[in-house]
Amino acid sequence: MMDASLIPADQHLAVMAGLTVIAAAGFLLEKTKFGALLTGTVWTILLAILASNLRILPFDAPAYGFVFSYAVPVLIPLFLMKADLKRIFFETTRMTGAFLIASLATVIGVFTAVLVVRLGDWEAAVAASLTGSYVGGSVNFGPLTEMTGLAEGAPSLVSAIVAADHLASAAYLGVLAVLPGVAWIAKRFVSRDHTQDHTETLEEGSEGATTPLSLALTLAYALTVVAIGTWLSSVGDGLVSPDAMREAIGVSFGDLKYVFITLLALILPTAIPTQMAKLNGGFELGVVFAFLFFGAIAAGANVAQLLADAPLIMLFIAILVSVHGVVAFVLAKFCKLSLPEIIIASNAAILGATTAPALAAAKGWRDLVTPGVLVGVLGYALGTVLGTVVYGVLG
Repeated sequence: MMDASLIPADQHLAVMAGLTVIAAAGFLLEKTKFGALLTGTVWTILLAILASNLRILPFDAPAYGFVFSYAVPVLIPLFLMKADLKRIFFETTRMTGAFLIASLATVIGVFTAVLVVRLGDWEAAVAASLTGSYVGGSVNFGPLTEMTGLAEGAPSLVSAIVAADHLASAAYLGVLAVLPGVAWIAKRFVSRDHTQDHTETLEEGSEGATTPLSLALTLAYALTVVAIGTWLSSVGDGLVSPDAMREAIGVSFGDLKYVFITLLALILPTAIPTQMAKLNGGFELGVVFAFLFFGAIAAGANVAQLLADAPLIMLFIAILVSVHGVVAFVLAKFCKLSLPEIIIASNAAILGATTAPALAAAKGWRDLVTPGVLVGVLGYALGTVLGTVVYGVLG
């Protein structure tokens, strides 16, 4: 159902214009002395929440679906165009450790929330589904709600969880974006320079100005990768029943679309890095898409409705995410990880494989973009397994 707002949900171009204005405002505010304190990412999130809750933008609209369905998959090849795996292996290894810490923090957060907030008969199912979601993502959340019976037995509860997740995700993303600017926190972590990509030396030697031709080739490459990855996932679903595959291993080929896209996006940059380095403008274009993505996520956060309809779910998720953050960052400090490394790992766990590289790119941490995608994909593999274990313990 379309909700009433100044810009109606069915006015697709107007909604997209609103998102684009918000993203542009985020970039502009980041250039000011005051705005730089919060960063463009946070401004985009705050402005989108404000716009939807003041009923300027709708809470839900097909235009947001367009961003999620098309702009988000394209982010991955755009950000991975210079991702030579031979050069980034060490960084990815360290980020894997950071992600495992973040996954452990999610499990601890779930059990803490269960101890504090009682959700009745569906407690184990909710805990398991959120474990999968906050280690992997929606790829894991959906199958776990089916496996635990939550989707069929309490569909309204699933809707409340999804709505609360929108608000929690937007808020947590904002917190992660602000943390590097908090000196008290930053000085307690190992300092590493993440602004230089491991392919930067190669890139600087072959890169020229961004031109219409380079942008056209870049977009053609990114869209082709997404199209092939999507096609492969649909072919897989045609060969093997999605339901049978989910029952066997927890996910279907369709659920693994982003895995296919990621693997395809890594082939050419690793095989022919010199030629791929000549395609310019992809990173910058990806950052623009990332800001649109952040805005679309944040616009879906109906604060008043969530507080009225699902206070216990909101409290459960708030405790889960808060404990996750504290545990992840404390363990990361003792494991000698840098603040950006645990921020991106935590982002990959709580928000998924698409937002992690987007935040890394927005913050200028170029050598964490590819590892952010890869550990997010690892989350898809771990999420359903850990969710099943939590359900077995609590069920």
